[in-house]
Amino acid sequence: MKRILFTTVTCALIALASHAAAQNQNIEFSKAYFPDQKKGLSDALSNIKSGDKLFEQGEWNAAEALQYYELANAFNPNNASLNYKIGRCLFVVNQKEKALTHFQKALELNPNVEEDILWWMAQLYHANEEMGKAIQMYNAYRGTQSKVAISRWSEIGRRIQQCEKGMEMMAHPARVFITNIGNTINTEYHEYSPVINADGSIIFFTSTRPDATKTKKSKDGENFENIYYAVRTGDRWGYPVNPGVIVNGEDNNASAGLSPDAQTLFVFQSTNGGDIFECKLDGETWSKPTAFNKHVNTRYHESKVSLSPDGRKLYFISDRPGGIGKQDIYVSEQDAKGRWGEAYLLPAVVNTPDDEEAIFSHPDGKTLYFSSKGHRGMGGYDIFKTTFENGVWSAPENLGYPINTASDDVFFSISASGRHGYYSSERKGGLGKHDIYIITFLGEEKPMINNSEDNLLAWRINPIAEQVIEKAIALNTSSMTLLKGRVIDKATSEPLEAVIVLTDIEKNEELALFKSNSVTGSYMVSLPSGKNYGITVMAEKYLFYSENFNVPKTAGYQEIEQEIRLEKLEVGSKIVLRNIFFDFGKATLRPESKSELNRLVQLMNDTPSLIIEISGHTDNIGSAQSNKALSERRAKSVVDYLKKEGIVETRLSYKGYGMDQPIAPNDTDENRQLNRRTEFKVISN
Repeated sequence: MKRILFTTVTCALIALASHAAAQNQNIEFSKAYFPDQKKGLSDALSNIKSGDKLFEQGEWNAAEALQYYELANAFNPNNASLNYKIGRCLFVVNQKEKALTHFQKALELNPNVEEDILWWMAQLYHANEEMGKAIQMYNAYRGTQSKVAISRWSEIGRRIQQCEKGMEMMAHPARVFITNIGNTINTEYHEYSPVINADGSIIFFTSTRPDATKTKKSKDGENFENIYYAVRTGDRWGYPVNPGVIVNGEDNNASAGLSPDAQTLFVFQSTNGGDIFECKLDGETWSKPTAFNKHVNTRYHESKVSLSPDGRKLYFISDRPGGIGKQDIYVSEQDAKGRWGEAYLLPAVVNTPDDEEAIFSHPDGKTLYFSSKGHRGMGGYDIFKTTFENGVWSAPENLGYPINTASDDVFFSISASGRHGYYSSERKGGLGKHDIYIITFLGEEKPMINNSEDNLLAWRINPIAEQVIEKAIALNTSSMTLLKGRVIDKATSEPLEAVIVLTDIEKNEELALFKSNSVTGSYMVSLPSGKNYGITVMAEKYLFYSENFNVPKTAGYQEIEQEIRLEKLEVGSKIVLRNIFFDFGKATLRPESKSELNRLVQLMNDTPSLIIEISGHTDNIGSAQSNKALSERRAKSVVDYLKKEGIVETRLSYKGYGMDQPIAPNDTDENRQLNRRTEFKVISN
């Protein structure tokens, strides 16, 4: 039955082409057709020969070969073979509509022009998202039973499945807006591989635009790649900036990834088969690219990379032997000394026998976005996401149409909120070749309601039935808190470079270590849901600052902007120990206090001359006498812990102030919580 269908479709196409051929005669490049145009014919044949020679050397010569073919076509536009060759070149240089026009004309002039013309036309219909026509054409090509068609049998079947998946996806599009990021960033050249920081305020990307610092060109005539970045203010992106020759060397340099706080940039360079490098931001200056060790970089091709929000897992793409497919996703973990360990494969539920590419680890700590040819999509690379929970990666989910198209959709990154994504694509109406686009995700469509409040009030006077559709709400796909701000000197407001330590309070386990920028003091920390976090901020010659954030599993996305003011280590200065906890109504230190107490022990050991007072404070609930007694017992518990850890008693004192020194009015639960605190004050240093 299938054989009859293929034959019927093929015969119909050939009959259509034969009818057209009767109207459009195929004209060969010969004296018989051009008896009086010897010079023009000779030039045309010479141009065809030059074009053939170039194209046979490799498809990267397609643009140059096309110039010769078009000169010959100007002399004789009605030659089937030449129209086919022009179509092939236009296919390579991605001028799909023009390519299809020339293929159609070639088929009209000669139905037997080339046995694989149906293959190329099917791909063009596929790329143009005319899925029904593409399926018809794939089937027609398979029905020719040519040797090449038979060798492509499984590939044709896969493409037909992609078209069927595409029709399904297009019938149920994702609720998104996709807009060009604009001519501030996009040019007539290629812009691609966008990577953003967690709050989406900085974007790095790769471009082949002309640049005075680089004169080299690739085989296809494109300018060598450079990395650029831009900063967003409100809803507007600033003009791109080249970070300089330290990052952008003489050869190709492409943006391969960015840490969530934008303090580490990952760079791809084509040396040694393709390696990954990292650049660190020190104030306003980027360090020289440093290659990763042998566990990450090999003599094979390593490309896109993404850092987990805690900075301790590095996801990357490699085509090294031993993988599941051609290009696979690997992960390397950092040890206690900061060294990257031996890389291991993500499981077969994520990696496929085909290509995976362009990963992006979301700041929520559990979601990984990547592009794949192997999972079921609508053509080329599609973008998928998978989540890691309870030790298992989920089956990848296609992000849907129109995010994914029949072309290659790669280099996806998304803000921590899940509100905006960025990727590169070649779309109709673009400003250049590859452009960068913004994807705005919308919420689930709200159900229609039959009456508004005004209708209910007026129904007796003028009964009506009205459908009201409320506006869609923003979709927050993330469950996490993004903490950001600046670290400054409390007295002078000058920015400080500080070490920020993130701790799992319940496990007394250090989760991550970050630094604030030495010039701006800015910092950004991702707090995935499901943990009680302790945050300690430390700088030399300053008292440390501590904060507590409990982010339950059920928490939605939120951004907290907090300016952290560090006090100089001098007589009279004091800080609140926010990560010291007691049982309710008791002076018993809870186990969750251990990390904070050990931080205080370390400060005392680092500053042997330091003498301090530990003080306890309460809210105004209960009697003044009982509060003072409880606060003193709690302060003594802290001193006892310090003594047990080797701090001599003469350097320690304690006092309970009860409700006498509130730092907030005792009028709300939140304010009373602020007043229930443990402090330490510098008596002598």
